[in-house]
Amino acid sequence: MGKNKNLKFNKLLMAVFICLQMSCNSENQSKDVKNDNSQTIQQNEENMKNNIVNPKGTTIETRYNVPAGYKRVQAEEGSFAQFLRNQKLKPYGEKALFFNGEAKRSEGIYDSVIDVEIGDRDLHQCADAIMLLRGEYFYSKKEYDKINFKFVSGFDAKYSKWMEGYRINPEGKGSYYKKTGSSNTYKDFRNFMTIVFAYSGTLSLENEMKPQALKDMKIGDVFIMGGSPGHAVIIVDMAVNDKGEKIFMLAQSYMPAQQTQILINPENSDMKVWYSLKNKDILVTPQWRFSVDKLRSF
Repeated sequence: MGKNKNLKFNKLLMAVFICLQMSCNSENQSKDVKNDNSQTIQQNEENMKNNIVNPKGTTIETRYNVPAGYKRVQAEEGSFAQFLRNQKLKPYGEKALFFNGEAKRSEGIYDSVIDVEIGDRDLHQCADAIMLLRGEYFYSKKEYDKINFKFVSGFDAKYSKWMEGYRINPEGKGSYYKKTGSSNTYKDFRNFMTIVFAYSGTLSLENEMKPQALKDMKIGDVFIMGGSPGHAVIIVDMAVNDKGEKIFMLAQSYMPAQQTQILINPENSDMKVWYSLKNKDILVTPQWRFSVDKLRSF
């Protein structure tokens, strides 16, 4: 009988110990869950605060929100600024394609891609992408007489002449010759831009633009370093805070010919695609560095 009593007593102690242990574990697990929930809530709040990317957005304006404390600058109806903001983007996560159809890696370089057809020749590089955006803008407004670009030789290529059936002989200083009847289709426009791409570049584009002070920077302005090689990026959106401090978004093509991309900020991941030049003399982009005095305006 004594042995049975001791056995029952030991079983009772063991049961009490197990209950206490389970209670402690339950309490610790509860604390862990509360801590995890708290961290998740804080993380979600931080994500909402810095929620710059809207993957479902289909244009620059609808895909990218401005950081807290900023608001987009106004863009007049029908302006080049509005045109750039409304550029159609490829679905979020899709890669930029080179002219040969191969994909360009995005890591550390770009966040989105403008949905632009670039053809199968190596003729849509940095300056070309900017000239195409400018040309597309005037074409969409039927302001054909404003679609003019200079060749490196200095020749003034005019789409209004191309529409009349004239073609361009690029030899020497360049000249027009009559070849066909008048026509103004989108294919005609793109054929004109193709010859512009072939005989223009960063050097000619920089020469036909005017210097722009940083304080007057606006959407559509370009950071450009003419040369061979040279490079150029265009401001496609801009925002400002209550202090008047500006931030901006950049787009580029590059070498070899590739679709135009929305660049990430390599110096501030929290800003994602937004750039600031506060207290800076150099604009650092993923694939080029520009002195701030290289800002130009059309």
